[in-house]
Amino acid sequence: ELTLQWVFQSRSLDKHEVTPLVVDGVMYTIQSPNTVIALDAVTGKSIWQYTHMPGEGTRNPCCGSLTRGVAILGDKVFLGGLDTNMIALEAKTGKELWKVQIAEFKQQYAMTVAPLVIKDKVISGIAGGERGVRGFLTAHDANTGKEVWRFYTVPGPGEAGYETWLGKDGK
Repeated sequence: ELTLQWVFQSRSLDKHEVTPLVVDGVMYTIQSPNTVIALDAVTGKSIWQYTHMPGEGTRNPCCGSLTRGVAILGDKVFLGGLDTNMIALEAKTGKELWKVQIAEFKQQYAMTVAPLVIKDKVISGIAGGERGVRGFLTAHDANTGKEVWRFYTVPGPGEAGYETWLGKDGK
């Protein structure tokens, strides 16, 4: 017996592949590509918006200009920007607390996945395999943005298994 209570009209013409998060009566969602919106979950009224403008020339190699969601830990909301910036926002106001560049988007890296928070770490993966970038996961300290670790999903030169990734031309 569900009934419609309110509607939020997105201002983006890009596709949406986001799962909103609701914490303490506030719904956090994304308007593509990188606008985080906090809404009153009961009324649908906008509380705040934060827009991160991806660097000029940023593009997602496979799936369009989109971000699939945010993560929340305590009083912080985390956004993985399309141009590979990990961004922490104050949950109540949308104020930017820190921003860290994870990879160089001009080398065809992108971020579209919603970050994942585990304990005090913000974990995210990278997109761009269609363009030949070397995939990896990173963990960042939730309070400072400092990178704690990086794990490459494909071995690099001199690492065990690298030879299995070489093409017929040896590259």
